[in-house]
Amino acid sequence: MSEKEPILKVRNLSVEFSLPGGGLFGAKKILKAVQNVSFDLHEGETLGIVGESGSGKSTLSRAITRLVQASGGESVWLGQDIQKMNSKQLLALRKDIQMVFQDPLASLNPRMTAGAIIAEPLLTHAPGIGKAERTARVAEMMEKVGLVPSMINRYPHEFSGGQCQRIGIARALITRPKLVVCDEAVSALDVSIRAQVINLLMDLQKELGISMLFISHDIAVVRHIAQRVLVMYLGEVVELGDAEQIVSNPQHDYTKKLIAAVPVPDPKVEMQRREVRRRMRREASAAA
Repeated sequence: MSEKEPILKVRNLSVEFSLPGGGLFGAKKILKAVQNVSFDLHEGETLGIVGESGSGKSTLSRAITRLVQASGGESVWLGQDIQKMNSKQLLALRKDIQMVFQDPLASLNPRMTAGAIIAEPLLTHAPGIGKAERTARVAEMMEKVGLVPSMINRYPHEFSGGQCQRIGIARALITRPKLVVCDEAVSALDVSIRAQVINLLMDLQKELGISMLFISHDIAVVRHIAQRVLVMYLGEVVELGDAEQIVSNPQHDYTKKLIAAVPVPDPKVEMQRREVRRRMRREASAAA
């Protein structure tokens, strides 16, 4: 896989937001949300992007796909810089790059049926197909994500949270994209449902040959689904490499902190890890 040309090249991508200053004539402040991020993504690969809330990981994903305007750098998709695409090129790009969002219910239109929600991207990217074929594709995709096609006329409020997220996944995959960006796609789900959705994503990735950017604050989840991990802290990349290697031998203190925060079932080990976390907090306070 690494011998082939990456399908996505991100180079020195940065995002800055202008914030109002204090007082009537206060100067505007600049928030550097993402700073000079670079990485490659290969065909069929899952890259996990992990960090705490506010680390810049979601902003990074939106900047890559131009849902948020980057202030510098480039994100090159199959040889074309997304940051320089015109509106027509961006519309075509949406067929190949789809997103699955954090809140499964909030990301679905409550006035549309499950079938209409899943079919919506086809109306934009495949307007030439007839209603019968569109319905057949929706039913097929519902089965792939573990939904019964007879639910096609139900509304989002009639589904559980896990089922709503499956609808979101079906909608993202209906155009057969090459890349799916999962932005905290399982963090709002119960633990048991979370595992089911992660396994579903992994199975669909193998079956359809898609690449994934999987964004999460939980490094244990990222380790399970991703081949490589990118760790972000305050908008910067502090560590990037093989998932198992980073988890078993983290180099940066922030990565160590993320790993130490993951609970383990062994009470003795968990007590030791709590002591490590307390020591790290004391050291951080002393340094401040």
